[in-house]
Amino acid sequence: MRDLFKTLTCVLALGAAAPVLAQDAAAPQSDPTLSMGQDDTENKVGSTYVKETHGDWEMRCVHAPEGQADPCQLYQLLKDDADNPTAEISIFALPDDQTAVAGATIATPLETLLTQQLRLSVDGGQAKIYPFTWCSQAGCFARVGFTAADIDAFKAGNSATLTIVPMAAPDQTVDLKVSLSGFTAGFDAIKAAAAAAAN
Repeated sequence: MRDLFKTLTCVLALGAAAPVLAQDAAAPQSDPTLSMGQDDTENKVGSTYVKETHGDWEMRCVHAPEGQADPCQLYQLLKDDADNPTAEISIFALPDDQTAVAGATIATPLETLLTQQLRLSVDGGQAKIYPFTWCSQAGCFARVGFTAADIDAFKAGNSATLTIVPMAAPDQTVDLKVSLSGFTAGFDAIKAAAAAAAN
C-alpha cells in the first residue's frame, strides 16, 4: 500500500509538472526563482591566463580591474639537458623612446651562484652578462633590459643560450636553451597590447 501511495504521488507530481514542461518546450522562459549566476570578475583580477601561443612562447596576461587593459608578457619555461624545469623568462615591451625597448624577468633556482651572474647569447654569438636583482623563496631573479638591437637579434635568431653557474659546482655551468621560435610574432603581439593599454 505504501509503495502504491509513493507511485501515485510521483504520477501526480509529474502530471502537475507536465503543463510547465510543455510550456517551456514551446517558449523557453526564465524561472524568476532560479539564480543564473554571474561571472566572478572581482576574484579574477590579478590572476594569470594564457591569451595566445606563438611557437615556443606563451603570451601570458593578468586580469586587470574592469575598464583597464590586461598587461601581457612573453613567457617561456627553460629546461636542462635532462628535461627538468630549471628557469623561466618573461619579456615585456617598453615604450620606444627609452634605451631599453623591452625588459625581462629571468628566474633561476635558489642554488644559483649569484656572483657569477648570468649570461645570455644568441646563436653562439657574443654573450651579455646580467646581474641578479634579488632572491626569494621562489628563486633568484634578474631584471634586465633589451635594446632594439637585442630584440632584432632575437627575431633573427634560432635560439638563445642562458648560462648560469650552480653554487654546488662553481667550476661548471648550466646552459639552458631559449627557443626563439615564434618570438617575432609573440613580441609584436605584446607590443601591440602594451600600445593599446597606453591609449
